[in-house]
Amino acid sequence: MAKFQGVDYYDIDGLLSEEQRMIRDTVREWVDDNLLPVINDAYIGRYLPKQLIPGMAELGVFGANLPEEYGCAGLDNVSYGLIMQELERGDSGIRSFASVQGALCMYPIYAFGSEEQKREYLPRMAAGEVIGCFGLTEPDFGSNPGGMVTRARKTDDGWVLNGAKMWITNGSTANIAIVWAKTGEMDDTKAIRGFIVPTDTPGFTARDQKGKLSLLASDTSELVLQDVHVPDTALLPKSGGLKSPLMCLTQARYGIAWGAVGAAMACYDEALSYAKNRIQFDNKPIAATQIQQTRLAEMLTEITKAQLLCWRLGNLKDAGTLRPEQVSLAKRNNVNIACEIAREARRLLGGNGILVEYQAMRHMANLESVYTYEGTHDVHGLILGNDITGFAAF
Repeated sequence: MAKFQGVDYYDIDGLLSEEQRMIRDTVREWVDDNLLPVINDAYIGRYLPKQLIPGMAELGVFGANLPEEYGCAGLDNVSYGLIMQELERGDSGIRSFASVQGALCMYPIYAFGSEEQKREYLPRMAAGEVIGCFGLTEPDFGSNPGGMVTRARKTDDGWVLNGAKMWITNGSTANIAIVWAKTGEMDDTKAIRGFIVPTDTPGFTARDQKGKLSLLASDTSELVLQDVHVPDTALLPKSGGLKSPLMCLTQARYGIAWGAVGAAMACYDEALSYAKNRIQFDNKPIAATQIQQTRLAEMLTEITKAQLLCWRLGNLKDAGTLRPEQVSLAKRNNVNIACEIAREARRLLGGNGILVEYQAMRHMANLESVYTYEGTHDVHGLILGNDITGFAAF
């Protein structure tokens, strides 16, 4: 397989530092050499290729933008975004694995945990020795996480958790779960707290979601908590209210905005190469036809706009001026254009586009999940609408 050369029509490399380019190229090479050779078998076989975890840890992708004092890489947010871009160029499921580990599990421990919790978990999670999952979404509460019914009841020596969580990435692989539960009245979203729950705790079970047609190389599970007893030290002491898990989602959505660009780049690159080499009418490549040139031009245009959006978003994040609504715009736009590019690439490939040895249909199916999770396309539209008009439409 030819090495990926990137997609850079506007010399966006010129906006990156030498270190940022080096980090991206290192992960890019790892994806080419390690992820792409195994992803087709993993996807068809419906399993997470766990043999990749040590290599990902060695690259420093888990919690890459968290401080070095906790065993993390301490990278800037543009570098972190570029890592997510390259991982999703390989597969959305692999980027999801890394996103959940870093943004949804390590970040809440870093942001809301005690110093003891940070030092106990973060270095081992960065090393891939402890895998986490994020238990927020419930069977009846997806876009409305504040409606959760999972409860945490205080006892003399800790807490007892009861409830169920749904669509949990890494659920069957995880050693710990960051579980969000209400500690007070059911209609009080301020009573939501986070807990670190070891998955071998009695009463905790994780069941694989059956029948998926997307993210096949990723674990997706239902978590069930039946009288799960945890000590007081399991509580994330600085967590409080719905704002806490939403802050975690902002971190994850930031990575998704970059990751979607990677999937789009993979589809465009494959479509362009195929068009140049597929000979049809008059002994010419299909790249010489107007319809395919227009199709490729549209793909390139949307990728370029999304790249610039990510670069600016990363700089805002590094400056500390990023607002969650700006992340919503990028997640919404970039995943949507990636879905469209994957579909158009699949169509350009004709019948070959449905075969697993080509990437487009795998990315197309995966991106339908990315379109939905971490806030659906429509929910992010409402977030933006509320922000620009001042009127909540929920």
